[in-house]
Amino acid sequence: MYAMILAGGKGERLRPLTDTLPKPMVPVCGKPILGHQVEWLTGAGVTDVVFLSGYLSQTIEEYFGDGSRFGMRAHYSVEDSPLGRGGAIRHGFRLVPEEEETLLVLNGDIITDQSLKSLMDRHREKKDIDPTYLATLMVVPMISPYGLVDLGAQDQVLGFREKVEMPHWINAGVYVFERRIAEELPELGDHETETFPRLAEDGKISALRCSGFWRSVDSFKDLREAEEFMQGR
Repeated sequence: MYAMILAGGKGERLRPLTDTLPKPMVPVCGKPILGHQVEWLTGAGVTDVVFLSGYLSQTIEEYFGDGSRFGMRAHYSVEDSPLGRGGAIRHGFRLVPEEEETLLVLNGDIITDQSLKSLMDRHREKKDIDPTYLATLMVVPMISPYGLVDLGAQDQVLGFREKVEMPHWINAGVYVFERRIAEELPELGDHETETFPRLAEDGKISALRCSGFWRSVDSFKDLREAEEFMQGR
């Protein structure tokens, strides 16, 4: 099974770490985010990983090489100029054999313990019902970025809550795609804003709610929380 990882992020909020590394190569507990992701993928049966890279792409190739040291085959799709995430995925399909009908795609800055099997099972269920079905995405609860204050009927303060789960779900950046989705992706642009809304209108995309640990490593706070999670496993 193939997987694509969007690994071209600059990670400006993680400077100075990202002055010499693309964001997905930032270490979490001494191992690059991509290293944790590859372990997660190969543990779920992925045999080939296509790294969709651009910024400082050589650092990824130097680390993973042909992939054999990590129990997979590594492939590299390097952008000469930015294509956007949707364009990068579409461009990367040229490295995926045509007989590979279903593959995983994920953002290269995510740490999670969600079971990939559950995501794949959901995708197969939907595809069995509708052969024209194209995509399944993982979603996670939206966490309030602010502490909440609980008030009584007379506006008395009853208590305080931090990291409260809101009644909304956000895109976790982990997908199962049918190969046929390539025709729906922009050559230049973003799949989340250009492709997904159209698939939603046509009923060709659904979601799996994830209740496990998930963190997109966008800041030093995210990095600290990801490291705390990995250390506690």
